[in-house]
Amino acid sequence: MFYNVENLFDTRNDSLKEDDQFLPEGFMRWTPYRYWEKLRNLTRVITAVGEMYAPALVGLCEVENDSVLFDLTKRSPLRVQGYEYLLTHSPDERGIDVALLYQPHQFRLLQTGEYEISFRQRRRKPTRNILHVVGEVISGDTIDLFVCHFPSRSEGKRETEPARIDAAALLRGKCDSLFTLRNHAHIVIMGDFNDQPNDKSLSRVLAAKRIDGQPDRNLLYNLFQQMAPSQEYGTCKYQGRWELLDQFVVSGNLLMRESNIRVSSEGAKIFRAPFLLEEDERHYGMKPFRTSLGPRYLGGFSDHLPIYMDLIMGEVE
Repeated sequence: MFYNVENLFDTRNDSLKEDDQFLPEGFMRWTPYRYWEKLRNLTRVITAVGEMYAPALVGLCEVENDSVLFDLTKRSPLRVQGYEYLLTHSPDERGIDVALLYQPHQFRLLQTGEYEISFRQRRRKPTRNILHVVGEVISGDTIDLFVCHFPSRSEGKRETEPARIDAAALLRGKCDSLFTLRNHAHIVIMGDFNDQPNDKSLSRVLAAKRIDGQPDRNLLYNLFQQMAPSQEYGTCKYQGRWELLDQFVVSGNLLMRESNIRVSSEGAKIFRAPFLLEEDERHYGMKPFRTSLGPRYLGGFSDHLPIYMDLIMGEVE
């Protein structure tokens, strides 16, 4: 599962980061009650995605620090799921990072690292690091996981595209190294890419292809490539239009039926539970039921919808 959790900040001031808005006296009026309600809401989403079984792996972005992950995994109702967590420590000025929750009985941690993105353009603000986690699943196979939150479009899509291209180039280089290092690379990339599947950073630089015919073990495939956003399909909504910014990309080895570990034939999905949506009164249809709209507290979940997929291990489905 992957989920942009929309500003998961604690209520304490970090003098080294720009988090003043998310203090009880700040612009967002971020009180302890609202913080703990946010954690309860996230617990509801994560457990609902897994239905009877919580997801073994949960990628998150827009997470402030280790403290909020400790509260989420050890002090909220999610603690019964037994998650451990990993977090980047990025130079992002707001102090938001990407994280991975994992259940140790289903995923044995082997190695972790993070990669800082360097920009070719001068005076570009620092962004979130890419988290790289290597672990062994219950089949005995090794998986390389990347959790990403590419640079935002806040200054305009065209103006900020070079930054996302730089992020994609770094990620592509890491994947090429894995294809060289491992005989059968099991790569799963998840994230909020702030670009859609056909945009240049993903389709050309990362070279995440559409699934069409027999997959190649040494290529990357975007599980959402063939699912263009429509009037009511996407992971977030901007000015009345749905956009597909949250995606899974996998190596071809995970798409082969003969592989010991592979993506389910159902592919990847957007989790569109009714409780995650509300009526879009300004435009049409529905929109994500978010936590806040500016300083107005709504009590919802996030401005993004989560995505998920199943990995099948062992026998053919």
